[in-house]
Formats: sequence, C-alpha cells, structure tokens
Amino acid sequence: MKSLLRAAWEQVSIYLPVLLMGVLALGTYWLVRNTPIFAPAAAPVAATHEPDYFMRKFSVKTFDSTGRLKSEVMGAEARHFPDTDTIEITKVRIRSVNPDGLITTASGDRGLSNSDGSEVQLFDNAIVVRDAVTNKSSSMVQPRLELRSDFLHAYLNTERVRSNMPVVITRGTDTFTADSMDYDNLDRVMQLQGRVRGLLVPAPAPSHK
Repeated sequence: MKSLLRAAWEQVSIYLPVLLMGVLALGTYWLVRNTPIFAPAAAPVAATHEPDYFMRKFSVKTFDSTGRLKSEVMGAEARHFPDTDTIEITKVRIRSVNPDGLITTASGDRGLSNSDGSEVQLFDNAIVVRDAVTNKSSSMVQPRLELRSDFLHAYLNTERVRSNMPVVITRGTDTFTADSMDYDNLDRVMQLQGRVRGLLVPAPAPSHK
C-alpha cells in the first residue's frame, strides 16, 4: 500500500510544476480582466468667447461693508463671457455713490464691465455726469460736470474717467473739447491732450438791490 502511495505521489510531483504554472497563468488572466483601466485625464477645455449666461432688464447693486450703496448697474441685456470674465451690456446705465454721498451717473449704448463692476467701458453715446457739489449753506463748491464721447473708460472705485477718443467736457457753463482725456475726480485734476479748445462763459454779475 505504501509503495502504491509513493508511486502515485511521484507521478503527481512530476506534473506539479505544470499545474502551478497553469494556476498562476489563470490568476494573471483574471487580474488583467478585472483590473480597472484608468483613462488619461482629459485636457482642460479652453473657454471660448461665447456667453454662458444672459440677463435681461436687470439691475445689480453693490454695497460696502457697512451696507452703504456703492453702485448700481442697469441695462436692457447683459451677456457674460467666461474666457475674459467680462459682461457686455446693452443700453447700460450706472449710478455710483462715493463715501461723501456724491452721485455720478454714466450711460452708453453699449458697455463692457469687469467681473466686479469696478471698471466699465462705455461705447457709443457715452456720457458721465457728476452732480454739482454744494456746501451746507447750499453754496456752489463745484459745478455740474458732464463728459461726452464715443468711448469712456470709467474706474468706479478710484473715480477716474479716461478716453482716447475726442471728448466734450461741460463744466457748469464752460465747455471744452479735446482729442483725449484723463480725469481724476479725487484729485480734481483733468488732463486734456491733442487739439484742446475751450469756451469760458463769465459768471453773471451779482445783482444789487
């Protein structure tokens, strides 16, 4: 009996390496079939200059940390472009209030604003108006100021307006024209370049009763 078992074991041991190789081969095949295949990460798709959302007959207001109204932007239609993160506005109107309560309004047939509304470019029939400034006794400190051009670039946070195109400036009763302009409302400085012309109207003499 022992001799038969020994003979059988010897026969099995001859084929044992072959059996082991077969088992390993089956195991490798199973792993290959069941291992998930990770596709290479897709390359990021570049944003195109196509609007990703629209607004119609809208009004957007911004406030400072104390809740004071800083600005309000209105328009007939707005389109946001993700590649430049800008908003194109049709029939844009802007109302800006500085910390002293002084109101500046702006409008244009078309406008282009950055994402936070701190910069707005006005195109075609662009107008920026700063209200007259008076003191507590209602005496005039600064007359009304109006800027007109086919292009005005307004920086609302720094109260600056620039243009590289011909402009018409009306300050009170005085009128100026120039080929380009850089106006700083905080420093009360206006730089005019190119062909600069001005019409100064004398203030009326005070009446004596």
